[in-house]
Amino acid sequence: MVPECSRYADFWPHYLAEHSHPVNRALHYLGSSLGLALLAAAAILADWRLLPAALVAGYAFAWVGHFRIERNKPATFGYPLWSFVSDFRMLALAATGRLAPELARHGITPSGLRGRR
Repeated sequence: MVPECSRYADFWPHYLAEHSHPVNRALHYLGSSLGLALLAAAAILADWRLLPAALVAGYAFAWVGHFRIERNKPATFGYPLWSFVSDFRMLALAATGRLAPELARHGITPSGLRGRR
């Protein structure tokens, strides 16, 4: 369940905790990357029919990760904009090697258990 968050700074640690499993994160990276590729193809080819495919690709992989791997409800249902931004923030942190320190900072372990401070 998504807690009430009035600030993005409060949402971000929750988002990370809901994406603690590496396979779930990998599915998010795959979906986000494929969605971006389809968005770029739509722009290059001037084919608007690719836009729905970009959305489906982006969300389908992520939702498989949540329902099958993490066994939790995607934050998209409660905070669609913050969740969308966080998907790309997580992707950027992973691509630049800065995700592991960010997870550790918030006490998120690969097993999904919150660390003790």
